[in-house]
Amino acid sequence: MKTMTEISKLIALVLRHKPEALNLTLDEHGWCDAAALVARINEKQPFAMEELQRIVAQDSKQRYSFSEDGSMIRANQGHSIPVDVELPEATPPAVLYHGTASRFVESIRSAGLQPRSRLYVHLSADVATAEIVGKRHGKPEIFVVDAARMAADGFTFYLSKNGVWLTKAVPPRYLTLME
Repeated sequence: MKTMTEISKLIALVLRHKPEALNLTLDEHGWCDAAALVARINEKQPFAMEELQRIVAQDSKQRYSFSEDGSMIRANQGHSIPVDVELPEATPPAVLYHGTASRFVESIRSAGLQPRSRLYVHLSADVATAEIVGKRHGKPEIFVVDAARMAADGFTFYLSKNGVWLTKAVPPRYLTLME
């Protein structure tokens, strides 16, 4: 039997990358029928809507949202499949941060930040969050992003419901490695 953490990871996989893993579909905005998600998980182990609601409410990164009527669920960001989660364009703070592992520093210095398998580059509003992200991949390094200059140069930024800043790419000229 899977733990709630393992089920949360399964939900992230399904809502961000592989809805077919549970034989589900997402609409063009990334929404999935919440009852169908519960039913598919319940086929593998006992699982109820209350448990899904608890996972969404208690997720420390606020990865998921319910529709206003609670009938649909989606991931707030992090998708590798093409969906439009209707993110609002937003004016970023003067600087944003990107945490990464030290082994990626030279590649980022030469190519900038690319979304790779995701739809957007993820940026943090504070150093502490960027450091947590960087630690997930090894020895953390933090890049400072000159978001004010990027915005002035016409780059678009989005702010997800859980406070993650997103943009399509960050060219090297806007990046400085934090000392």
